[in-house]
Amino acid sequence: MTEQNNDMETDNAVYKTLLESTKAIPWKIEWSSLKFTYIGPQIEALLGWKPESWISVEDWASRMHPEDREWVVNYCVAQSQAGTDHEADYRALTSSGDYVWIRDVVHVARKENGEVDSLIGFMFDISERKKTEQELLTLQKKLEELSFKDGLTGIANRRMFDSILETEWADARRNQSPISLIMLDIDYFKQYNDEYGHIQGDVCLTRVAGILNSASSRPRDFVARIGGEEFAIILPETDEASARKVAERCRIAIEQEKIPHAKSGVSDYLTLSMGLSTAIPGQSDTALSLVEQADKSLYQAKNQGRDRIHDGS
Repeated sequence: MTEQNNDMETDNAVYKTLLESTKAIPWKIEWSSLKFTYIGPQIEALLGWKPESWISVEDWASRMHPEDREWVVNYCVAQSQAGTDHEADYRALTSSGDYVWIRDVVHVARKENGEVDSLIGFMFDISERKKTEQELLTLQKKLEELSFKDGLTGIANRRMFDSILETEWADARRNQSPISLIMLDIDYFKQYNDEYGHIQGDVCLTRVAGILNSASSRPRDFVARIGGEEFAIILPETDEASARKVAERCRIAIEQEKIPHAKSGVSDYLTLSMGLSTAIPGQSDTALSLVEQADKSLYQAKNQGRDRIHDGS
């Protein structure tokens, strides 16, 4: 029996070490008394409150933002009484008077007779996630307010392109990382409109926008329509070789779509000319220089026969 007790103590010590080595903060509350029987020491590093100061649910509720407290407490109590596992996001008060966004994930443990025995959970610091969500909401609101969407194709327009390019250029300069830009033009698009009509021309532009969006698949890759039949793709943290791969993927995707173009001077199907530029911005460099270089490369691609990628070399 002694050996078995020693094994159990060893196992418990291992479990405790594992729990206390994670970033998530484990805790347990006895349902009958609504008192904490355990909370991980990580709580002090996150919120500043010592583990021994977490005595009951009153401490948990009082250390919550006043705007969150009522609904969170009511929701968690109702779910616990029903024996339902649940989670809640709220702002937790730090000992210095600031707030940290917390996600509390709760498991309801039951006795053999089905009654609630205890609540076992983990607190997660989700402040960065909430910050990102707020930034995205702000950007979305700005997008709506300033009409940054191209009315025909549904992708970003020139105004949004200019805004995103400035933001990504500043980030590349700060981090000394490469940024690439692809400028794309539909070959002989005037002739396409003359042959098939402007309505079909609009359908074509929308199809091309969707294909480019799909081919530029990373979260920060940014596609915009910046002119009549001209598009651009901003590729943050992308060197020239990687940018060329994206451009080639776009070229192949358009080729595989096989959009008929009887009046094209290079193919029976729709093709693209593409100009590519890449830079690691210096302190005195401007984003305009990246655009000018890509535009120059696009001109060279057209001048050399179209249906090709030119990187300025």
